[in-house]
Amino acid sequence: MRAEDLQNFRVKGVYSEGLVRSLNGYQHDPAAPRTLQNPWSREWAQNWADSWNHPRERVRIDGHSHPQISVPNPPPAELQVDGETLHLAHYGTRGAHYSRTPPPAEWTPEP
Repeated sequence: MRAEDLQNFRVKGVYSEGLVRSLNGYQHDPAAPRTLQNPWSREWAQNWADSWNHPRERVRIDGHSHPQISVPNPPPAELQVDGETLHLAHYGTRGAHYSRTPPPAEWTPEP
């Protein structure tokens, strides 16, 4: 299951020997089956959970990646970057794709 398909991330204690063994990987100590070898601080774990509860999407503008810009999920139809209005052209598994060209006007039949 993909982490992106999960929701409501929260910090909880780990008490399962199997989960501790999985988290420890090769560093697991059978003499201490319930001891995490590299535990995170509660603050670090909470920051991680908060970031997954408010996901951000990568942005591409006219085919070029912009790693410093991200948008919420779902992305807005229009985005302001440096005083320029960008229009959502496509949204898929590789993030939000914006274009400087506005979308075509929708055709309506004459009455």
